[in-house]
Amino acid sequence: MRYRTLGRTGIQVSPYCLGAMMFGAIGNPDHDDAIRIIHKALDSGINFVDTADVYSRGESEEIVGKALKGRREHVVLATKVNGAMGEDPNQRGTSRRWIMAEVEHSLRRLQTDYIDLYQVHRLDPDVELEETLSALTDLVRSGKVRAIGSSTFPASAIVEAQWAAERRGLQRYRTEQPPYSILDRGIEREILPVTQRYGMGTLVWSPLAQGMLTGRFRKGRDAGTHRSGLPFKHYRDERRLDAVEALIPLAEKAGLSLTHFAMAFAVAHPGVTSAIIGPRTMEQLDDLLAGAGATLDDAILDEIDAVVPPGTDVGRLDMAYNPPEMQQAALRRRPPAERTAG
Repeated sequence: MRYRTLGRTGIQVSPYCLGAMMFGAIGNPDHDDAIRIIHKALDSGINFVDTADVYSRGESEEIVGKALKGRREHVVLATKVNGAMGEDPNQRGTSRRWIMAEVEHSLRRLQTDYIDLYQVHRLDPDVELEETLSALTDLVRSGKVRAIGSSTFPASAIVEAQWAAERRGLQRYRTEQPPYSILDRGIEREILPVTQRYGMGTLVWSPLAQGMLTGRFRKGRDAGTHRSGLPFKHYRDERRLDAVEALIPLAEKAGLSLTHFAMAFAVAHPGVTSAIIGPRTMEQLDDLLAGAGATLDDAILDEIDAVVPPGTDVGRLDMAYNPPEMQQAALRRRPPAERTAG
């Protein structure tokens, strides 16, 4: 496994990052099996593990913590904060009050005294940016956190955070974690240029477009996925299914499975540090590792560009960032009495 520098932190990480979202009740509830998967990934050269407090309500962090016993110092460990962890309205978000409490809970579940990369899971419009950065800065200065990052932020918020950190003398976000795949290339337009401009590491999630780039999702076929009952509309998006059909012969031309083809694309961009893989089973991990040496030449990349142009998304990934104005009609509509120009 080759290694890349995580932004300008000096931390060396593998181009594949092991995502732990599928460990626990939401995916693989067998702790021993999940631990074996984590150990196999580490033994194969992956040194970067990403989880979050909200994954199976802390269970994922607990599994990762057990798996890293005796191996912690050789692993770059990342987790996140923001998601709801209880019914109490203050058990979520990025207020100083919650960050200071929840980092202790994450440290306990992970069985460690420091987190290498502590990320804000989503932009919190209810909290002043400096409030969040100030709390995270104190965690870095205390030694409980080594670096901080954002996840699924719009470009404007990434830039604003950089400016706020410089203005107030606070720690700045050193990484961003956006969605990125052949079907979801929107970040090439603004996010990746911004992260490159500020020397941020970028660890991309869903490089397989939540399974659509495994070949299991085809037009007119039942994928039989355990997620089929969830409201992921993009699985039924005809535009995405058509794009998959166009990509399959390109993968065959490159001599690769669609999975290996998609992963090779994700790590080929100079702005991408690592791509997060999220295996639920050992078989899935073995398949992903088997493609770690795959590469795409310029001719194939040009053909991918013809199917999905750079900087564009095919349809929309349901879990991608959606600003409040897109979710709440009242935020994009003036009161009726103010809508007239005359």
